[in-house]
Amino acid sequence: MTVLPFSVTTPTHIAKVGLKARDGEALAAFYRNLLGLDEQSRRDGAIVLGATGRELIEIESVPSSKPDDPRSAGLFHTAFLLPSRRDLARWVRRASENRIPVSGASDHLVSEALYLSDPEGNGIEIYADRPKEDWVRDGGDIAMATNRLDVDNLLGELDGDTPSWTSAPDGTVIGHVHLRVGDPSVAEDWWHSEFGFATMAKYGTQAVFLASGGYHHHIGANTWQSAGAGSRDADRAGLSFVELASSDHASSTKHDPWGTEIRVSAV
Repeated sequence: MTVLPFSVTTPTHIAKVGLKARDGEALAAFYRNLLGLDEQSRRDGAIVLGATGRELIEIESVPSSKPDDPRSAGLFHTAFLLPSRRDLARWVRRASENRIPVSGASDHLVSEALYLSDPEGNGIEIYADRPKEDWVRDGGDIAMATNRLDVDNLLGELDGDTPSWTSAPDGTVIGHVHLRVGDPSVAEDWWHSEFGFATMAKYGTQAVFLASGGYHHHIGANTWQSAGAGSRDADRAGLSFVELASSDHASSTKHDPWGTEIRVSAV
């Protein structure tokens, strides 16, 4: 029986992310190679990838799309949450052996993470959570930081009996999605009012982290590149939608203040 990470046991959580691609076949091949995702289906012109029967990412090919603009509202990164620290170490070993370029590696206190981008510029985080019992409260917030990841310590999880990475392990999910927005305070108010998400942490006025059910964050919203951004251009490649699964909300489709589509699937 699959033991799911805490992030997807909360009343509302991330189910799936949709991407609009200029070359859908190439982008799908990238994610298959990067994480060992498998093709779940093809429907309505989109390729749906996932892990052990769970849909995680839906890629729609729209060759006429303009490239994504990192200064606009949209996707900062999709965060793939692995079931264990050992699984993260396995992926890091595979990335090293296959020369997969990584742009960052951080210890966030609540989690350990690696960062990179796909060929169309969409940000990716691959991470493992620390046990929620070890998360520390800083006043009313969950203490998070961006410290240097101790990669050698992480790789110490491996031994001669550790299997090589061949596919995304059972229990791989999208733990959170980090969005580019024009104003984090506006995003914070919207997620409060529309979904009842709690504010879990803030990085000054530039980023806010929000969640359901006590997770450290299901949604991040920042202006590190996109301060003052207006509505998202629907003709650009990049983020198409974020899909939430919820036991608290009816199925619906909403749009955040920048036009990002948020789908809700009642469970």
